[in-house]
Amino acid sequence: MSATYAPPTTMVGDGTSTASRARSRWRRSRGWVAIAAVLLVGGIVMILPQPRTSGEAYAVDNPGPSGARAAAQILQRQGVSITTVHSLDDALARAKAGDTLAVLGDRYLTDRERLLEESEADLLLVAFDWYPASTDVGIAYGASVTSTVAAGCSDPDAQAAGTITTRRWLRVPPDTDATVCFPRPDDTYWYGERTGAYVVTERDGRRVAMLADATPLLNGALAEEGNAALALRALGKNERLVWFLPRAQASEGTADIDMWDTMPLAVPILFLHGLVVAVVAALWRGRRLGPVVTERLPVVVPAAEASRGRARLYRKMRSHGRAAAALRAGAALRLGTRLGLPRSAPAPDLIDAVARASGRPPDMVESLLFGPPPPDDPHLIRLAQELDHLESEVHHP
Repeated sequence: MSATYAPPTTMVGDGTSTASRARSRWRRSRGWVAIAAVLLVGGIVMILPQPRTSGEAYAVDNPGPSGARAAAQILQRQGVSITTVHSLDDALARAKAGDTLAVLGDRYLTDRERLLEESEADLLLVAFDWYPASTDVGIAYGASVTSTVAAGCSDPDAQAAGTITTRRWLRVPPDTDATVCFPRPDDTYWYGERTGAYVVTERDGRRVAMLADATPLLNGALAEEGNAALALRALGKNERLVWFLPRAQASEGTADIDMWDTMPLAVPILFLHGLVVAVVAALWRGRRLGPVVTERLPVVVPAAEASRGRARLYRKMRSHGRAAAALRAGAALRLGTRLGLPRSAPAPDLIDAVARASGRPPDMVESLLFGPPPPDDPHLIRLAQELDHLESEVHHP
């Protein structure tokens, strides 16, 4: 038999080197490293300075569909100065005669009459649920879908818009001195009251406009129909615009507002319900710890199957060095037992004994039992065959 053996080298452990172990660890961990790098980059991007934006509905710095950033930027390019406030006192203090005070929503606004009694500015009341009693105007009703309605009035702003999109209408008594625009198709309400999405009237020499729905002002619908024309003309009549977004402290009169004050009443109830469900599920499905007990294995795995499974794992991980180390350790143990050597026998004693029993040169025996790890599968197969031949020669000299 002729074979070419690698020169003898001193190997430690399973025959792998520091570089090969590092490469193996990198292959196993590079997926997690990539995920960590993505998270790190995402975190850095998040903490970098960002343009000032918000997600608050109707806000002039909200670029989303529910914000009014687009209309605000157009107005500012046309020379309109916009100031945002969140309390009624600030709104009344900043909005002077000759200014426009736009009030967006009245969820936290309880004293609506002060807007008409104390403000000297022109008013634009948008998306109110209940209008001040002195205006004789109230919410009629809303629809589940957006409708396109025509101006139907003599107001120049409404005529410039032509048509707008809306989902709500105002109701106006028939004897009220007001211009009602964008009427609902039937143009009537109970007892002959008129309906319209946009109502304009005067109070003490100042203009008071009421818009039932904020849709024409928002980013998501500004480009539809004549929404932009109505929004820009109604908001940009004066050089200064005070944008009033009522918040909780505006109605409470205090700054001691916590997170729960801005949440719907159902949120704490749902939170407590979820907590109870979580506790019940934990008690039901939770694992109860008890004393440690020994159990018989339900299945005894034959040694051959265990060896094949381990070999498949080595092959999947491309661990040629570990597989070769396992083959060499098994061969050395069987050869030493055959030759009567103890397990603690040093490597030189085993090499000499195997060389005498097989008739092979000691350097060939050393290369087979303690040589370098094979670089690939063909070399590993060849090593296994050579070890098998060596054992055969020792068993049957």
